[in-house]
Amino acid sequence: MVHRAWFPLRLLSALTLIGTVVALFNASHNIAHAQISLIGQSGFPSMIRVAIRENNMSGEPDPRGRIIYVSTVNFDQYCRDVIPNEWFPSWHPASLESGAIAVKMFAWYHHLHPVTVGGFTFDVDNTVNFQTYKAFSDQDATDRAYYRTRPLAFVQPSGEIFELNYRAGYENSPNWQYRNSQKMSQWGTQFLASQGRDFLQILQFYYVGRSLVQIPGVGKG
Repeated sequence: MVHRAWFPLRLLSALTLIGTVVALFNASHNIAHAQISLIGQSGFPSMIRVAIRENNMSGEPDPRGRIIYVSTVNFDQYCRDVIPNEWFPSWHPASLESGAIAVKMFAWYHHLHPVTVGGFTFDVDNTVNFQTYKAFSDQDATDRAYYRTRPLAFVQPSGEIFELNYRAGYENSPNWQYRNSQKMSQWGTQFLASQGRDFLQILQFYYVGRSLVQIPGVGKG
């Protein structure tokens, strides 16, 4: 996909919807609450249900748009089609690898916690309400980052699968303001990678107190 200058910067405003829209889902819609899911007890997803919302006037998926249908998508392909829409493929490999793990864990958590809205049951939608998904938009650089980190999960010390939230943040900064809120800055990952941090050090900078573990039975693909 051609790089679009608006991309992570749009999250400064649009991804603030995650805190409100998903909270509204939780408060006002039928949610199938899964039991606490631990690595080794919850199998790696093979598929994920994606609600496809109508586009806005500019042709982009509208977070407030009506749901048109729900698509069942291969989980690996879903992650590959999210990463280049949430991270610039031209960014440092360590930044892309940290992003690949965040995208995967966010998707995995929501796969375990589906929602029902307007008669549609799904795990995520294709907008910034969850993560921006565009079918078959994967790129070589982000695919490499995904498959290098595919066997790995970043979880609570107990092994609990938990979503990894992220925001755009600001360029040329580690974005310290996100560290204590357990959110990762997309621009911050690129800054830290440019300073020589590897993907694990980047994850540990933002998500304090979590652990990198091997996912049983999952290889690099």
